Amino acid sequence: MRVTKLPLMNRLLGLALSLTLIVTLATLGALPRTQAAAKTLAVGITLPLTGADAEDAELIKDGAVLAIEEANARGGVAGYKIEMIILDSGTATAGQYDPAQAATNTKKLVANVGVVANIGPQMSGEGKAMSQILSEADMATITPSSTNPDITDPQYKDKYRPNGKPVYFRTVTTDAFQGPNMANYYAETLKVHSVYVLDDSGAYGVGIANSFQKRAEQKGIKILGRDQLNPKEADYTTILTKIKGLNPDALYYGGVEQAGTKLAKQAYDVIPKMPKGGGDGMYSASLLKGAGFPSSDGWYATIASPHLVESAEIQDWVKRFAKRFGKQPGDYSITAYDAGLVILDAIKRVAASGKPVDRHTVRDAIQNSTVKTLQGPVSFDENGDIKDRTVSVFQVVHNTSYPDDDIIHQFKYLGVAPQN
Repeated sequence: MRVTKLPLMNRLLGLALSLTLIVTLATLGALPRTQAAAKTLAVGITLPLTGADAEDAELIKDGAVLAIEEANARGGVAGYKIEMIILDSGTATAGQYDPAQAATNTKKLVANVGVVANIGPQMSGEGKAMSQILSEADMATITPSSTNPDITDPQYKDKYRPNGKPVYFRTVTTDAFQGPNMANYYAETLKVHSVYVLDDSGAYGVGIANSFQKRAEQKGIKILGRDQLNPKEADYTTILTKIKGLNPDALYYGGVEQAGTKLAKQAYDVIPKMPKGGGDGMYSASLLKGAGFPSSDGWYATIASPHLVESAEIQDWVKRFAKRFGKQPGDYSITAYDAGLVILDAIKRVAASGKPVDRHTVRDAIQNSTVKTLQGPVSFDENGDIKDRTVSVFQVVHNTSYPDDDIIHQFKYLGVAPQN
């Protein structure tokens, strides 16, 4: 074989390049891994940031964002910087949350191997559309506000978690407690003997109305009727006039703001003195702003968590939130922040174990969590539901010293609903 000798200058240049490469590799080897190659993980945040749910979804998003931003400011988690992928599950067509869009967003997240978990959704209709996709990818989501119990009920595991493992975790309790406990409040505190029940046809609205109605009947409250509101219709006066004629002691509405705002406005015109209440779909800045006063005055509402935004123990956090976002948090801002803490803690524990930090190991770590959060220790049962079952009750009482849409000061906290 013929060998061609390179000119001396070319050989010297090649030697110099080789030496440079050796020095560079040695230098990189001496650097910490975080400097040699940045380590990042991604967490999704999937919420309806368009439409009727947007204002409350923003408060939830901000809670999750704050948890991750604060972790990154401290240097990240176990050497990882946490990136956020924020996706909007609301659409102009739906006018609120859109289950189809939530499913599309979930497919985007699971296609990205860097995404280890998700925070969201806000609404149970989204959750039902997301769960099978998450199950097939073995990726956990933690919802700060979705309360329909079917998604985590083992009776429906073939539908919502076909791969077996729980992937849908909650930092709030479910409507298996929220609806019934409000029925207890109607019976024991408000002394209601008859009620008319409405829902907005969504997964959340139907579910919480069903659970309220079942428990109300058990408590001896007479159900004078049940109707469904179409969120896209403008006029509910026909139904309200029928309710007025039946003269129940109270009205209960299961649903969210798109129908709820119109209901509050029109109910004030038709049945102004009748006690009216709903679930956490009516614990909303959007309701206060959309229905206004006096229409929203007097409405009762529940949330599926402890009421903490006025607690002295977390006022430092409330101030941090207000400084960062220029507004007051809601209680579901807290449950979103806590969802972030649970995911960050799971990442930290997986990294410490020496296992690869991916969506599979993070899911397993979330399942076995006991994390100190703003609402106290958070841990989950075998289905992904939070073990705490607190349901808090509020009533809208107009406080002219604060903005009309200030959740903290316009919803007066009445206490914990009686449990079954």
